[in-house]
Amino acid sequence: CVSLLVAFAARAAPEPITLAVFDFELDDFSAGAPTPADATHLADVTGRVRQLLVQSGQYKLVDVGNVDAPAVKTRTLRECSGCEAGIALKLGAEQSLIGVVSRISRTEYVVKFQLRDARTGAVITDGDSGLRMGADYSWSRGAAGLIRDRLLAGRP
Repeated sequence: CVSLLVAFAARAAPEPITLAVFDFELDDFSAGAPTPADATHLADVTGRVRQLLVQSGQYKLVDVGNVDAPAVKTRTLRECSGCEAGIALKLGAEQSLIGVVSRISRTEYVVKFQLRDARTGAVITDGDSGLRMGADYSWSRGAAGLIRDRLLAGRP
């Protein structure tokens, strides 16, 4: 009886969705020039989001580290009208996620993400969160909250 319950529970839990999470990009509208710290903060944002997704058990990440597509290399996926979905599909992912930190000024940021179906390119969900106070080190906190509230909260 116990083995039957264990087998049923294993089948009841949904399989994790394979997801290609691309590195977050910076879209800078401020008057200042990008700094070396920007790359560090973007890496922190990407790492934190990937960590949250894996820890949720809802997603299994595919490696995007060796992708040779120009939009990935130049970090301009936000401008390619959904081309990341096709890249994700080639990597064996069911979905793709891109994220952008838009810097309005040195103290005003907006963090955004977009999740697409890799087969169709259709947007599944997206979200943005205005960060009005603070500095670039708050990007990862804003992104983590956004992912928790808009993406992970909606799935079982």
